[in-house]
Amino acid sequence: MMSNRVSVFRKEHFNAAHRLNNPNWSDEKNERVYGKCNNFNYHGHNYDLIVKLTGEVDPETGYVYDMKLLSDLIKEQILDRFDHKNLNLDTEEFKDLNPSAENIAIVIHQILREKIDPTFDLKVLLYETERNYVEYPTN
Repeated sequence: MMSNRVSVFRKEHFNAAHRLNNPNWSDEKNERVYGKCNNFNYHGHNYDLIVKLTGEVDPETGYVYDMKLLSDLIKEQILDRFDHKNLNLDTEEFKDLNPSAENIAIVIHQILREKIDPTFDLKVLLYETERNYVEYPTN
């Protein structure tokens, strides 16, 4: 018999500034490795966030997960925390963590994972630009 596992996706958007910089490196090495992303005065991105939940379809509701609840959760836990913020300066999560797209995706996953029942598989896709995006976890 086939499983009734289905994936549902919620797409959200936020804007944030950041600077990629390793304080253990020289200014020259930071510039060489990060280029424009090391701009001393920061730079911004229009991030697209896709949250994927996979689980069994509830026979009573027909839902895998109530998308209104997922939207509210993302707004309260992620957008309110990161939207229109300087990730380096305005957030606890990135005070000592380089806010690369990879690290942002991991942090978002960790925040949401605490709030979503572990029976659901959770995946985060984060688009930093139209052409550059990351996925976490990869399995």
